[in-house]
Formats: sequence, C-alpha cells, structure tokens
Amino acid sequence: METEIIQVRTGGRETVRDITGECARFAMSASGGGDGLLHVFVPHATAGVALIELGSGSDDDLLATLADLLPADGRWRHAHGSPGHGRSHVLPAFVAPYATIPVLGGRLALGTWQSVALIDLNVDNPDRSVRLSFLG
Repeated sequence: METEIIQVRTGGRETVRDITGECARFAMSASGGGDGLLHVFVPHATAGVALIELGSGSDDDLLATLADLLPADGRWRHAHGSPGHGRSHVLPAFVAPYATIPVLGGRLALGTWQSVALIDLNVDNPDRSVRLSFLG
C-alpha cells in the first residue's frame, strides 16, 4: 500500500475545501497508471470527507444545512473552544472522516460532477492533515 499525508489549510472559518486535485495526482503516481482503490482519511475528530458537486452552490448549501442541523450555540456538552465547538465533534457522524474511490487506469473513477471535499466546521483548528492511501 502506498500512502501520503497532505496538509490542508482551512483557515479560521467553516470550510468545504476541494482536494480532488491532490487526490488525483496521488492516485496517478501511486497507481503507476493502474487500477485500485484510493482511500481518503481525515485523522481529526472534527472534520469529514464528502464526495459532492462543488462550485454550483452545493458548498454553501452543505454548510447551511450543517448549520441548521448542528447550530453553533451553547447546547453542546462538549463545550471547550469557540461557541458551538461541540458540534464539530458530532460532524463525523453525519459526514464520515473517510471516503474510498475506485481508481481505473490511474484516474479517479468519480461521477461527472463529483469532487472530493474536506468538510471542516472547526474554526479553532485551521490546519488539517489528510491521509491518502492507494491499494492496488
């Protein structure tokens, strides 16, 4: 298995960050142009990975939906950090911290409008690691 960790800066705001390019480059290199599986994993308790259409308003729709489901207010028992920080710890139950994507001929076998996105509601941690693993 080939693996690489990429660093992603999300800044101090809620973020849907496109990491498709990084995933595609790693898959091509690690696969040697062959077939296999790319596993994308965020080793953080407050972030997730989604396969979603980006750039058409879906990013903002996802953040708005998560804000409705997981409001940044004082209801959370996990209460350290910025207001509503506890919701970030619930996020991975809704947006898993991983995704597995087929790789065919060295290319990600995503649907026409699918992208790989890091979802991060945690405004207290602006730097994220993402582990990319290829299994041929």
